[in-house]
Amino acid sequence: MWPGEQSPAGGPEQPNPYKEPPAPWNAPTVASGPPVGGPPGRGPGGGRTKLVAIGAAAAVVVAAAVTGAVLLGGDEDDSAAGPDPAASSASASAAADDPRSGDSGPAPTVAGWTVVANPDHGIAFDVPASWAPKSRDWVTYVAEDDDPDEKPLVAMKAPAVLQEEWCASDGDRDGSVDHTPLASAGTRGNNGARSTEDVARTDSAAWVYGAYTQPDRDKVSTGPVTSFTTASGIRGSVASSRSSGVAKKDKCDVEGKATTFAFETADGDFASWSFFGAAGVDDEVPETTVREILATVREYTPSDS
Repeated sequence: MWPGEQSPAGGPEQPNPYKEPPAPWNAPTVASGPPVGGPPGRGPGGGRTKLVAIGAAAAVVVAAAVTGAVLLGGDEDDSAAGPDPAASSASASAAADDPRSGDSGPAPTVAGWTVVANPDHGIAFDVPASWAPKSRDWVTYVAEDDDPDEKPLVAMKAPAVLQEEWCASDGDRDGSVDHTPLASAGTRGNNGARSTEDVARTDSAAWVYGAYTQPDRDKVSTGPVTSFTTASGIRGSVASSRSSGVAKKDKCDVEGKATTFAFETADGDFASWSFFGAAGVDDEVPETTVREILATVREYTPSDS
């Protein structure tokens, strides 16, 4: 369970996080190898979670808390690829060591902050220096805990993570410690969505449900959708969701929150930026910081290098 994205491939609308996604992933063919960083673990909502990084060499890394996978193509919804059950981790470290895979991206707009760029969609934003950007091929997603195919409910690509090992536990009692991050933020394409309002409402709720409240959908509440304009002049819709009453089965089971900003790109496609993280904890990311990060969202022209 955790970050990832699933939109219908060529479908007419944004997937609903409260129903099963309409189509499975079409994964790249890769070969399997031993997990790096620990086996699949239990996430904030008590579900199965994985962290998979597939780089240029089609490497796969499995760890706790989130899931990543290579996306196929930059013009389609970020649901066209997924982890192959037989994937190799031989070059995983090489993929992880290069956060931007040869594309330096734009410069940060906030002094002392770090730029986070998604060259496939030409979207960038800035995060405080304490955040760590993942590679451009990294996808974080959430899936239903009991779904053997792990069809994503929602996802983000080329994200940044805050305190990746924020909470450690052995919730599944398999003798291996799993880690839960404090927060993540990233972007995605939303081709086929009905409106920016629908994306903002649906994606923010999906992040909270998928990462924190499963299987309880009624523990997710979503605020009103409002208009927002970033510092670069991108106007769109923003909504925030929050959990209440998460079952504390493990010390890493906490309340969660999420914010999604959806907009129409210069090319006329729908895209979005999302933040999700732990709520009601001492280290909770303040709403002022979430909005400061959101304000930096902008489009840019990726280099050809």
